Amino acid sequence: MFLGEYIHSLDPKGRLTIPARFRTQLADGLVISRGPDPCLVIYPQREWESLATNLSRLPRSQRAARSYNRLLFGGAAEANMDRMGRVLVPSFLREYAAITEDAVVVGVNTVIEVWNPDAWRLIREADSESMDDILGAVGQMGV
Repeated sequence: MFLGEYIHSLDPKGRLTIPARFRTQLADGLVISRGPDPCLVIYPQREWESLATNLSRLPRSQRAARSYNRLLFGGAAEANMDRMGRVLVPSFLREYAAITEDAVVVGVNTVIEVWNPDAWRLIREADSESMDDILGAVGQMGV
């Protein structure tokens, strides 16, 4: 499980240091993809494979299924950490999330989100202001 919020800088080559406590869960490889919010999502290899299996069951005849697969898989890159726990974030993904120098790395249960610090502050504030509505919606989902 991924927990917590960390601020890390990207080096000049576009490498992001993964927090030490997350590294063992990513040792078998990872996939970085565009998130539905303006952030990146890092999936452990097993989590990505499970998602891919589930999405392969969606009917290709449905436009929403094709579009989601296209956005998710077309905007993804496989990666491995180097010995220092760094991951190269491709430039097209850095541009998507507007990540230039600093990034907020957030543990979100089974995945990691990577945010532009300003975007993270805005979404966190908006979510905090809407907490009652969010809790009500989550409660309706059966959680």
